[in-house]
Amino acid sequence: MRILVDADACPVKDIIIKVAKHFNIAVLMFIDTSHVLHDDYSKIVTVGQGKDSVDMALVNSVEEGDVIITQDYGLAAMVLAKKAHVINQNGLIYTDDNIDILLLQRHLSQKARKARKRIKSAKKRTKSDNELFEKNFMDLCESLIQ
Repeated sequence: MRILVDADACPVKDIIIKVAKHFNIAVLMFIDTSHVLHDDYSKIVTVGQGKDSVDMALVNSVEEGDVIITQDYGLAAMVLAKKAHVINQNGLIYTDDNIDILLLQRHLSQKARKARKRIKSAKKRTKSDNELFEKNFMDLCESLIQ
């Protein structure tokens, strides 16, 4: 089991490393060349810029049983198909039971934006968001190690 992170805009990299060290799990952080990331614990995988280049590199690296951190529903769906476990930066664990509705909601939001309908913007990240992510991520890793 490894942890693979869609790291370009991931706000919880420090928590991921903390939990990974606790369980002694290898971490791969995927970024494109427009980002710079340094970490002594993780392996940094840098790919060229391009639409979905990080997503494709990550999907091609996933193995059954890996844990993926991403906020991208499309990427989540692809790695679920490879029998990986997926959690987002807010602690939501993606499953075969919830991914279809999440993809539908994304599609409807895209249609609304194209029709120039007002969509609520994302709320500012809070300390409790980080705490929920850490708890759920820790619980996920613990359940997979046993």
